[in-house]
Amino acid sequence: MTSLKNSFAPTFKQRRRGLLFILLIGLIIFIWGLGETGLVDETPPLFAAASKAMVATGNWLTPQVNGLPRFDKPPLVYWLMGIGFLIPGNDFFDPLGTWAARLPSALSIIFLMLLMGDTMMKYPQEENFFNRRTAILAALTFAFSPLVIIWGRVAVSDALLCSNIGICLLLQWRRYANPDEEVWWLSWIFLSLAVLTKGPVALVLSGLTILCFALFQSDFPRIFKILKVIPGLCIVFIISFPWFLIELLIEGKPFLESFFGYHNLQRFTSVVNSHGEPWWFFLIVLSIASLPFTPFLFISIWSNFCNIFRFNKRVIKKPSKSLFEFSFCWFISVFLFFTISATKLPSYWLPATPAASILIAFSLTNYLKNDFLKSLAWKFTIFLSLLFSIIFFSSKRFLVNVDDPEIVNFSEELINSFLIYKAGFIFILIAVLGIIFSSRKIHGKLLILQIPIFLAHFFIVLPTFDLADRLRQLPLRKASKLLLNSKKQNEPFVMVGAMKPSIHFYTNQVIIFEGRSKNALVNVSDRLKNEKRRGWEGRPIYGSNGSKTTLLLIDKRLAEKSHWQGLKPKILGEFGVYSVWRLNRENLERRAQALIKDGFITTWKNSRPERF
Repeated sequence: MTSLKNSFAPTFKQRRRGLLFILLIGLIIFIWGLGETGLVDETPPLFAAASKAMVATGNWLTPQVNGLPRFDKPPLVYWLMGIGFLIPGNDFFDPLGTWAARLPSALSIIFLMLLMGDTMMKYPQEENFFNRRTAILAALTFAFSPLVIIWGRVAVSDALLCSNIGICLLLQWRRYANPDEEVWWLSWIFLSLAVLTKGPVALVLSGLTILCFALFQSDFPRIFKILKVIPGLCIVFIISFPWFLIELLIEGKPFLESFFGYHNLQRFTSVVNSHGEPWWFFLIVLSIASLPFTPFLFISIWSNFCNIFRFNKRVIKKPSKSLFEFSFCWFISVFLFFTISATKLPSYWLPATPAASILIAFSLTNYLKNDFLKSLAWKFTIFLSLLFSIIFFSSKRFLVNVDDPEIVNFSEELINSFLIYKAGFIFILIAVLGIIFSSRKIHGKLLILQIPIFLAHFFIVLPTFDLADRLRQLPLRKASKLLLNSKKQNEPFVMVGAMKPSIHFYTNQVIIFEGRSKNALVNVSDRLKNEKRRGWEGRPIYGSNGSKTTLLLIDKRLAEKSHWQGLKPKILGEFGVYSVWRLNRENLERRAQALIKDGFITTWKNSRPERF
């Protein structure tokens, strides 16, 4: 075992100041303006709508959206969002419903930032003489990761999963580092919360990390004993298992097949929703997620690999000095698991971002002695920054060819906003600071480089969110308002072409969603009469419960198709690429019957894994 010098922990007062600084930055980045833009289709409105439905129906067990059960995720994220919707006056101060829906993501990220900072300050690592600075750097590097910036302000479960797993693993390492002071059970409670956030994947990721670390340290029996794995798993079982059991008893086979079959097993073993990517997909994702400090991440990874392959000469740290190695095991476990997974999405990388940030933070300390690698990392950081600045400044050339059918004049609006040029200036600033610092012995160099990234949040990130909301989501909110204001008694709502669940969220009405095919028109006609959902039944054309018309939100491109022509709708309004029609159902029925005679059939009763 190689002996290294010890560093000193900051005082309690210094730690408190460091944590207050991290808290302030976290609040600014993730809470500021949280509810000023609408929910982004397609996934966030599903989470928000399920939470609102819990509040409205009083059913806090089974998430449901648009009158259908949603077995996509366990209930914790819905419960937390629902608490936000229960706050008195929510409709007044949160008219878009986005503050309540996004708050769990934002707060969970801030909580993890604080624990990262506290852990690194409380347990100083070898040859790290500026522990508080390194701790703050790790927390900010995590917060400013492009992935965390986005998902920390989005109403989905990924940020909550990242935080619960991250908190669990950090607490488990702290227990291993100092079993006399750190309680053993708290980490298992957070693991339970992670399971209630996204299911068994939390157990797998935490288990792989601990197993990998135990092998790395050659200390498996002691780690197993200190962490109290068996009692810990009992805690996880007691806290998380009841909901799964109750849902299985209430919902039966559909819950079993959807949650465990489709959303867990099938996502791992086969490609779902065309999200099949090559094995090297997460190499690209982790590189982007750590910008502009990706080179420093790679030298930390390289340092760990070099240590592993030394075999008998491998440096094995004492427990309280092993955070660097633990972070590497955490990082590599997430990487290997999701690389093996058939279905791959960028958000799957979020649980690894805290580990990556810790590895980056340690890369400029004396912990890593190879000055050549550090110098090389600086040069590549400067190179990447200059490269991205060139890309942004020249992006006008290829942006003019970008055609988003859901956003009118997207390229023109983006160019006129000057956001791409502001991004170019930010990367130039990073490159200039990198050139200045690379050859100077300035402590906290990477911390200073966070300043332009902090500025980018206000001058680029938030304005980009605003622009996207105005171009993509505002037309849908206006259409939703018109639908509600125009609705007659018993009149059903339909959306064809583009399927946007935000319409359901903002109208709080059951929406019949269908696609672009001729079968879709036949489906609409049949579903309006015969479909049954929780709290909603189809409307006949005639009778006391019937409606001779339907309100229909249609994609203008679809409206030009022959099977939607000649129906004589009354056009109530147009919003971006969408039109709001009041359609006579007799005309719709005649068109459907004609298509049936031509061989088109109803398909809406067929299994649809991702039905709204």
